[in-house]
Amino acid sequence: MRILLIHQYYNGINEPGGSRWSEITKTWSELENEIVVLSGMVDYTQGIKRDIYKRKIFLKENPEKNIIVVRCHVSEAYNVNFLGRLWAYFSFVFSSTFAGLFKISGKFDIIIVTSPPLFVGITAYIISLVKRTPFIFEIRDLWPESAIDTGVLTNKSLIKFAYWFESFLYKKAKLINVLTPAFKQNLIEKKNVSESKISYIPNAADFSLTESLVENFDVKAYRKSLGIDNNFVIVYVGAHGVANHLVQILDTAEKLTDTNVLFMLIGDGMLKQGLINDAQNRNLKNVRFIDSVPKKDIFKYILASDMGTSVLKKNDTFKTVYSNKTFDYMSCKKPILMAIDGVSRTLVEEAEAGVFVEPENAFDFEQKIRYYLNNPQIAIKQGNNGYVYAKTYFDRSVLAKKYIKIVEQCI
Repeated sequence: MRILLIHQYYNGINEPGGSRWSEITKTWSELENEIVVLSGMVDYTQGIKRDIYKRKIFLKENPEKNIIVVRCHVSEAYNVNFLGRLWAYFSFVFSSTFAGLFKISGKFDIIIVTSPPLFVGITAYIISLVKRTPFIFEIRDLWPESAIDTGVLTNKSLIKFAYWFESFLYKKAKLINVLTPAFKQNLIEKKNVSESKISYIPNAADFSLTESLVENFDVKAYRKSLGIDNNFVIVYVGAHGVANHLVQILDTAEKLTDTNVLFMLIGDGMLKQGLINDAQNRNLKNVRFIDSVPKKDIFKYILASDMGTSVLKKNDTFKTVYSNKTFDYMSCKKPILMAIDGVSRTLVEEAEAGVFVEPENAFDFEQKIRYYLNNPQIAIKQGNNGYVYAKTYFDRSVLAKKYIKIVEQCI
């Protein structure tokens, strides 16, 4: 098959950031499918273009066999303010639509568009119409709800348009893929989408990167090189933005200065510098900030830690999401401090792979961590439980093959 994927934030296998689609497309390419990706040039966590994209409108890349990535211009005003973010969304719509119509030759069997941002659906619909090709709409996060709840989207006219356009895309899509059971329930009960039109391929763990590391990685030597060999290390991997509300980790760290607990926060985002300043003002020696690193190096940090934590702001919309990083922790046999209620909490509790922490409750966070400090064997057991559970139900390679069969059925 020849597949067009529209994903504004697509990252290559060895690039920092989310890797769901780079891992899926790699599996699909190995099955002799050809994938063309329309993606942006701006790293959404930092809001800047990498040097290789400076002064370019389009750039074609070939990261893997049978995969072509067409990078399209995105405004660097993403993290400036609301209007800047809106212009970043629509600048990609304009550039990616042009690229899809005039920079890529030949026909496609199917178009897949993954959201958020919701506005990438404009590109998908126009190309679908012109090229007479059906499209699958994938929901990685409920939008516009999540944008409204975090204060990113406040304009009433734009909110009204977003809800209308969301409904329009659901009607026009050949199939809608969701990443959590809660998304599916939301679409059926609140959006009036037929269950027969919905598929479920969730986020997952990439065991192809972790299996050999788990068995062969010299954890002691790596911990020593990082100067953390005497610490109980809790790692957070991901964005440092409004939705993540990482100040709750700083609040917790402040309560644990009498212990050997060290928080390692890995990633970037619009609030990162503010968090660094906050930690310095509080004189927190037990919090370490690390810039984004390639996925293969992320796993080294996780393996060198004692626990992982998944954290989001406290609101009802986030009860519907699976945190991507949770599966990375599971694949590395690390227990999880899950500061997200809803389906993420259910996942960890069913797997017996960690403990739920009430979001934005530093006292609860502190008490749960002290429990693990006093019961190290529980942490080891839960880490192993999570690994087995993820290997059974959330293996990226297995789910990618299931996904491509669903795509074939659409065609």
